[in-house]
Amino acid sequence: MRKKLPRIALNIKKYRERLGISQDKLSKLAGVTVHTLTKIESGATSDPRIETLKNIADALGVGVDDLIGA
Repeated sequence: MRKKLPRIALNIKKYRERLGISQDKLSKLAGVTVHTLTKIESGATSDPRIETLKNIADALGVGVDDLIGA
């Protein structure tokens, strides 16, 4: 059975793919390691730090609420 991914993971991937950028590129734009971003997107880290989410949201051009919301 497949594990259901957290909403944050799904939203980060959705916005990243809309921009057409890789996890590596987003990690550089957000100032986080690609390892951290991969863990968040895969659901291995389901509750990332708010500072990390803010950096990722800024890099994606969205708000933190867009990442944690529906």
